[in-house]
Amino acid sequence: MIYVIGIGPGSKELMTMQCIEAIKDSEVIVGYKTYINLITDLIEDKEVVQNGMRQEIDRCKEAVEIAKTGKKVAVISSGDAGIYGMAGLILELTSKEEKNIDVKVIPGVTASIGAAAILGAPIMHDFCHISLSDLLTPWDVIEKRLRLAAEADFVICLYNPRSKGRSEHLAKAFEIMGEFKAGSTPVGIVKDVGREKEEKFVCTFDTMDFERVDMTTMVVIGNKSTFIHDDLMITPRGYTV
Repeated sequence: MIYVIGIGPGSKELMTMQCIEAIKDSEVIVGYKTYINLITDLIEDKEVVQNGMRQEIDRCKEAVEIAKTGKKVAVISSGDAGIYGMAGLILELTSKEEKNIDVKVIPGVTASIGAAAILGAPIMHDFCHISLSDLLTPWDVIEKRLRLAAEADFVICLYNPRSKGRSEHLAKAFEIMGEFKAGSTPVGIVKDVGREKEEKFVCTFDTMDFERVDMTTMVVIGNKSTFIHDDLMITPRGYTV
């Protein structure tokens, strides 16, 4: 049995009861060490398998092999396991096994939802998620998605917006979206959603400070109807042309 668990942004308060129960029911916990460190109080009596960043395939393969022995395994993702998480990879691997392995995906609070609550109500109307990481998606495809989403005036939630290795991607993204997004468009920046060092900033498209952003930051760009009130972003339920 494999539980693929989204533990939310990081705080226990934002974990679902289903997530906590699945962790308790598991015998082995598999995950990226940073995420494992967020749930240490829940796994003191568990066998733990952890490794570093960009080793997702190895983690999932090991989880499958452990599950074959009959143990209950929890594969941990931050946020939601099905949104840039481990659910797809686990299901891909188990679909190739001759013997069926039970897999249960446990949903969690993804970063955009956590950030939206902190920012007010920025995703009350149609919105989309776009990751700026080009590790698995070619940059030209990301550029096309940014352009079309901005042209369609979606509220846009940017995952993996800026890292040391690709610090220029966020500025490029804003340059692309700038063809369709007005300078007065509200932008929300939330760092470390649900964690001890959580920070919130609200600005506009043309006053965006890229230096505030890193890999643990969620950037939310409003649509034409989004407005700022009392340092909160609000997107009306109805769309105004």
